[in-house]
Order: sequence, then structure tokens, then C-alpha cells
Amino acid sequence: MDEYQLKDREKAILRFVIHQFILTANPVGSRNISKQFDLGLSPASIRNVMADLEERGLLNHPHTSAGRVPTDKGYRVYVDLLMEPPQLDKKAKRIIDLNISSVHTETEELLKLTSLILSNLTNQLAMVTFPKFEQAVLERIQIVQLSSTRILVIVSVRSGFVKTITLEIDAEVKEEQINTIQQFLNEKLSGLRFSEIRSTIAERIKDFDIETCRPIIRVFLESTDKIFTDISSEKTIIAGAKNILNQPEFENHVRFQSIIELVENKDIVIHILDKNRPIMDNNVSIIIGEESNDEKFADYSIITKEYMVGELAGTLGIMGPKRMDYSKIVAAVVYIADQLTQELTKQK
Repeated sequence: MDEYQLKDREKAILRFVIHQFILTANPVGSRNISKQFDLGLSPASIRNVMADLEERGLLNHPHTSAGRVPTDKGYRVYVDLLMEPPQLDKKAKRIIDLNISSVHTETEELLKLTSLILSNLTNQLAMVTFPKFEQAVLERIQIVQLSSTRILVIVSVRSGFVKTITLEIDAEVKEEQINTIQQFLNEKLSGLRFSEIRSTIAERIKDFDIETCRPIIRVFLESTDKIFTDISSEKTIIAGAKNILNQPEFENHVRFQSIIELVENKDIVIHILDKNRPIMDNNVSIIIGEESNDEKFADYSIITKEYMVGELAGTLGIMGPKRMDYSKIVAAVVYIADQLTQELTKQK
């Protein structure tokens, strides 16, 4: 690609501009680079190189400043070519290890804790989605009678996750009917993927002929999409709004409002996390600004990685201003995702 055909001095200056902008949040001028970094170039030569980088769309020149700031394209070249290899220091690893391994509780609580650790470590907004159940394999269905017309359906999958849903029945239900239906459904559906169940359940249970149990079977058929759907669409954990709001970018009232709206509307976040994303060598995705193709995210970068629970995958990551320490944050996302995978695998 054309943007990667940079001379050594262009790479060095683009890297220094981005490093300084990440550090100060202020546009970077040629004199600043000349003083901070020993490039063997005069401010005038540096200014010429910066002008060339601006012409190629890698830097931008705010009207109110003599300095320059990186563009989305400039950040993309930086993360793909110029940033230091992601590394997390031993102290940060120790904090992560102690916190994640010390929790012996439900999966949801572990995911909440993980999101807090990630946000506090990066000072960004942390996001964790529950594993996608589309390819989950049903282990067992349990039905619990709540009243004469209400039942609780407990769906367990092989990875260890459990989903519950309450159903209303338009007829009175007896315990012996529940036991009969529970046994029948497990015989017909256990071992199948959720996607298979949704598309074939009507055919698989059509031979059920106990008339007194028909109302429960009918409700099951009507509620198939709710029972055997993707739990990740219902549960996304977002943490660290106070951390991200400390960033200088959010002194602007409009940006402050925009991040609050994103935190309050999880569907928007899920939508962007589900999009196809450019993947780096370590299976990390980095979306920068307008690469999201969504105006709401034009001022942000999103760094994510999948974690695994058996055959199921969830997503963990951060969202924050494009002016972030990409190398450090990538390292944190990778390490925490890997540790979360290990811990959830142990708990299965």
C-alpha cells in the first residue's frame, strides 16, 4: 500500500509526532521534535518532512495551531508498522494474575471484575461481551415450576454457561407433565447446536403425542428464538466511564455527552464489536476512528481480542480517544484475554 512506502526520516518523524501527541494532547511542531529528539535535522527540514506527511494524509494541520496532529490514516500506519512491540510489565501482570485467579464465583462476576481491571490498567472504557452461543452445544434442559401457569427454563451448554428464561403457559401445569416434557426435550435436543435447534425443533418434536402436555410444547415452539438465542446480545459489560472522562478530550461538552450516550446504549457497542475488523498478528483487532464506518465512533479507537470458553468465544477490549498508548493497551488486552480464557477453562 502507498502509505507504507515511507522513507526512514518520514517514519521517524511520524512516530515522534504520534508519541508526543499521545503524551501531551497538543499539536506537535517541528521545533518541539527538534528539541525532544536527536534526528540530526534542522527544524526547517523537519517542517518539510511534516508537510510531506500532511500531503500524504498522515498528519493534519489544525487551523488554530502551528503544530500537527495524526490523522486516522497516520495512526493506522503507526499501529501496523511503527509502534513498539506490545509488552506488559511484570507489575501489571502480577496485578492481573492475582485479581483474576483469586475470584471463585459466577462467570458474570468474573467478567465484571475483568472489565474493571482492564479499565483501571488502561484508563479507557473497557467492554466485555458474553460468549456467543450460536455454536453452543446444548447439554441439558431443566424445567422448574414457578406457579400453576409459569415455568423457569434452565438451559446448560457444554462450555459450562447457563441461561434461564421464564415462560407463561396458557393452561395449568402439573409436575408430572413437566418431568415428561423435560425428559422428552433432552432426548430430542441434547448434543445439538443452538443454531440447529432453532431451525429443526418443530420437526424433531412433532411426534410428541401426550395431549395434556401440548400447551407447554406449544409455548416452547413459540419461544424457541428466545430460549436458544445468543446470550451475548443480552449481556455486555461496560466499565470505566470515570477513567475515560478524565482524558483531556472530554473537556469538550459534545464529546462528554457522546461517551455517556455510548455507555448507556449497549446495543451500539455490541453492533460495532460484531463488525468485521482488521486483525493483527496476535489476533487483536484495532479500529481507528472512521474505520468503524459509524459517525458515533469517529473520535475513538477500539482495541479488542476474543477470549474462549471451550468452543465459545466472547470479546474483550477497550474504547478510548484515538490519542492512546496503543502498544501498552494492546499488550494489556492480549494478556487479560489470555488469562480470562485460562481461568474460565479451569472453572468449566
